[in-house]
Amino acid sequence: MTNIKSIAVIGAGTMGSGIALTAATSGIAAFQVDISPEQLERAKAYHRKTLDRGVEKQRMTREQADAALKLVTYAGDMGAAKGAGFAIEAATENVDVKRKLFGAMKDTFGPNAILATNTSSISITDIARSVGDAADRVIGMHFFNPVPVMKLVEVIKGLATSEATTKATIELATAMGKTPIPANDRAGFVSNRVLMPMINEAFYAWMEGVADPENVDEIMKLGCNFPMGPLRLADFIGLDVCHDIMMVLYRELGDQKYFPCPLLRQLVQAGRLGDKSGRGVFEHARK
Repeated sequence: MTNIKSIAVIGAGTMGSGIALTAATSGIAAFQVDISPEQLERAKAYHRKTLDRGVEKQRMTREQADAALKLVTYAGDMGAAKGAGFAIEAATENVDVKRKLFGAMKDTFGPNAILATNTSSISITDIARSVGDAADRVIGMHFFNPVPVMKLVEVIKGLATSEATTKATIELATAMGKTPIPANDRAGFVSNRVLMPMINEAFYAWMEGVADPENVDEIMKLGCNFPMGPLRLADFIGLDVCHDIMMVLYRELGDQKYFPCPLLRQLVQAGRLGDKSGRGVFEHARK
């Protein structure tokens, strides 16, 4: 159980829209906030499509789907969500963007609201610098894509994060049907500290002619029992996201082994970002 009745999700991209939907299907009201009207429309369409599919597959009733949709409020300004007791930032993986948003979140939400970030690699302590004496209310709440399906939430305390903030975050994640697991505030936490260097090495294997992309993936699937090969997974995550996370690891840990593979950098420069752009390592139907 959780005492939090409503949350604000700042950012309506893939992760933000998934977090808002997961909250709503768990009976928690969600404000879906984004400055882009087009992004809000995409989030709304995604919510409707996902709920309709849930009804078709008999995972929920039409009444439950309609009730979940009514729990989501779409807003172009976070001020519309100022009554929420918990705010989750789900913007791009850029520390400057996140610091700016957290400054606005501190000014918008009440003095008791928890300020969480869905960052997948950036220091929680660094982000918390932007909120001054509210740093005890800042925490990492790293969901995984696709949010409605993936059970894990990495919960990351910053240097100043209070036990009360941690407890409330774990309770919220549990109420949303997730399994919260703690990780320390180090670059990449656990998941991306391990996963991203493996993906980066798969790009090197391709670049150096060790094997074609399809064969790199098939070997890792059959040999390591991965459900998805590392290069296909990179497309699913977004090559730009993989690149940005590797740069965080490189800057924070200071080891050349974390620098993004030249081929990965080249694909990003060419706009081949994966599923979302229609082409990355592989060809995809445009989303």
